[in-house]
Amino acid sequence: MKFSLQKTSAPKEKPNPETLKFGKIFTDHMFIMDYSVNNGWHDGRIVPFGPIELSPAAASLHYSQQNFEGLKAYRTRDGRVLLFRPYMNAARVNRTNERMCIPHLPEDVFVESIKELVRLEQDWIPEKPGTSLYIRPFIIADDPFLGVHPAESFKYMIVLSPVGPYYDTQDGEIAAASIFVEEEYIRAAVGGTGFAKVGGNYAGSLKAQAQAKQMGCEQVLWLDAIEHSYVEEIGTSNAFFVIGDEVITPPLLGTILPGVTRDSVIKLLKKWGVEISERKLRIEDVARAAENGTLKEVFSSGTAAVISPVGKLVFKDKSITVGDGHPGPLAKRIYETLSGIQTGKLADDMNWTVEV
Repeated sequence: MKFSLQKTSAPKEKPNPETLKFGKIFTDHMFIMDYSVNNGWHDGRIVPFGPIELSPAAASLHYSQQNFEGLKAYRTRDGRVLLFRPYMNAARVNRTNERMCIPHLPEDVFVESIKELVRLEQDWIPEKPGTSLYIRPFIIADDPFLGVHPAESFKYMIVLSPVGPYYDTQDGEIAAASIFVEEEYIRAAVGGTGFAKVGGNYAGSLKAQAQAKQMGCEQVLWLDAIEHSYVEEIGTSNAFFVIGDEVITPPLLGTILPGVTRDSVIKLLKKWGVEISERKLRIEDVARAAENGTLKEVFSSGTAAVISPVGKLVFKDKSITVGDGHPGPLAKRIYETLSGIQTGKLADDMNWTVEV
């Protein structure tokens, strides 16, 4: 499939890599492709970044029929541009599409559209350590109707944003976060959209996130929807708990996102011979492990931050220190390995990177 190109007549000045925030600045161009029942996915094009025309009655605005993805492009020391496991994102798009009654998007179209746009905008990829080019593909229903039924018209789009670290760092190292254990609100239930990457999952989390901020915490640890007892996700990231010699992460039962980084962490741990279990874990067992000294580390994984160590859990008005309160050695090793592979500093013996 060929994509047309309309170059901007007013290129923007590149941002200072020393002051980059996450998701605040966008590149000169974006990608758009349309879908209709008669033509399928068609008219893929790269155009100048800017507002799009959308009916006030568009289905995505009223009924949230949409999805999005997130991945990054990295510049290596020898000048190559790498993507990290983009075909996993492509597969996840279509799992979400199936759940949201959105037409299947061919995986090759997904990956090639990203490659074409990143190739054009590669001068926007910052080279400072800890920086990258964030890639946000998304699909919205743009049918102009007021009625609850699947749309027949969609837009698939991609925007790019040069980004710095997702969380603030201290002396080049991500600080261990404080996490609020949420017992009132829920993120997802079995049979819902917890496994899908849709905006509604995130909008529904904002109230708990605001409550966490009031408690002096950076993120929320979600518990299951039925018993409010089993740990699930940390914010928008997958959670890992190191108790004794075992690393535990919640299983994929339909309520948490099957993260690309999560899968990568599991594969690395198995390769290293570390005991990794995908099983249910009660928050009370986490608290008990902290009391008896067997809770060594807690960390989360995701595209934005890669690995985020946790130093404290706030649970039932009690502060639970994780390990010594600082990033643990396993989280550091995973972060250094993944970021090394992503940026070409380490050999990719897992065959995870795709060159643009």
